[in-house]
Amino acid sequence: MRAVDIIQKKRDNIELTAEEMSFLLGEYLQNKIPDYQMSSFLMAVYFNGMTKPELKVFTELMMNSGEVIKFDGIEKFLIDKHSTGGVGDKTTIALAGLFAAFGIGTAKLSGRGLGHTGGTIDKFEAIPGFVFPETREELVKMVNTVGTGIMGYSDTIVPLDKKLYSLRDVTATVSSIPLIASSIMSKKLAVYADGIILDVKVGSGAFMKNIDTAKELARTMIDIGDSFDRKVVTLLTDMDQPLGYAVGNSNEIIEAIETLRGRGPADFTELVETIVATALQIKGDVKTLEEGKEWVAEIISNGSAIQHLKDFIEAAGGNPKLVDDYTLLPTFKSEFEFKSKKSGWIAKIEAEEIGKAAMVLGAGRATKEDVIDHSVGVLLTKKVGDYIEAGETLAIVQHNDKNLESSIKFLEGAYTIVDEKVEKNKVILEILSNIGL
Repeated sequence: MRAVDIIQKKRDNIELTAEEMSFLLGEYLQNKIPDYQMSSFLMAVYFNGMTKPELKVFTELMMNSGEVIKFDGIEKFLIDKHSTGGVGDKTTIALAGLFAAFGIGTAKLSGRGLGHTGGTIDKFEAIPGFVFPETREELVKMVNTVGTGIMGYSDTIVPLDKKLYSLRDVTATVSSIPLIASSIMSKKLAVYADGIILDVKVGSGAFMKNIDTAKELARTMIDIGDSFDRKVVTLLTDMDQPLGYAVGNSNEIIEAIETLRGRGPADFTELVETIVATALQIKGDVKTLEEGKEWVAEIISNGSAIQHLKDFIEAAGGNPKLVDDYTLLPTFKSEFEFKSKKSGWIAKIEAEEIGKAAMVLGAGRATKEDVIDHSVGVLLTKKVGDYIEAGETLAIVQHNDKNLESSIKFLEGAYTIVDEKVEKNKVILEILSNIGL
């Protein structure tokens, strides 16, 4: 068997056998096949896609390229929520309190941010003293104790994906739907969960820029989940503007806490309530999404989610008092009010530009080596569909006297203001699943 023959078959759009794919990926993982040959294979996939049998084998080989974690010591029903990445996406922080309040466990791997989208690990590291589990045993103990356990991605989990992604990044094959789907699902499948909820962001601030490609990705990931007998629900959600008002790290933690107090932004609250209600449907505790959302609203109003978040922070070594005293979080030095130059209705807020405005302040990384400043960020005061007067504040830049001018330039390119009234964006665009939801 030769790599060149397998690549030629894929180039000619002939379905590969499991043995051929196993040979190609196995040899590449062991550095026996050079990058230039694997690049040719990836480009062939980019143009020809993969059949369902190919995709299952490809994902399974990636999943089994490293450690596969099952949580035999966890008695809770496990949900793994994954977001494809967005601006102002602090959902995991709120879910830590809410899932635990319903007795649902979360044991998941999360990443650091790069570019205009923030990383879950970075946000939690804004909490002084907060430490993530480093071993499976520590993760299991956290989930059993407080319901939530989050670890950073390990080199022992799906190492083939990491190797392939580095190659995709320099060969213009990142945007291949089968390669994206298998990359995400191999990591989800390598760490066991009873149900997988995928938040697929759609819009200017997301990787999926339009609803059609987002649907294709969602359906492809559901097909993969089906082939492994996993319950998968995908939510297509709006990222044509930032989620909520806060973009940064400390300010996003504050907004997530305020949401658990019932004082959160309407769009973020709706997303969080929908995700938890979906988890309750997967678990079988409720029959309809509406029933689940009503239950979530009750839990928020009685304050139990706040207490569970405190317990999680304390178990991770952080100071739970910050939930009631935000001055215990990293604090910025100065504020700059970015004001509107005209009156009108806000028709668009480019999420990517807002993300970059926060990133250059230090809230995100332009390169992997950059150090995060957890205190800085951007706080929006208006959203799409709101009316703004000339001279009124559109956003507050929370900064430490670094790159303020650059941040303002990104903000200047983020807003579109028109004379006619504009409708507010829908947050949940569509829900697709393999369990009839």
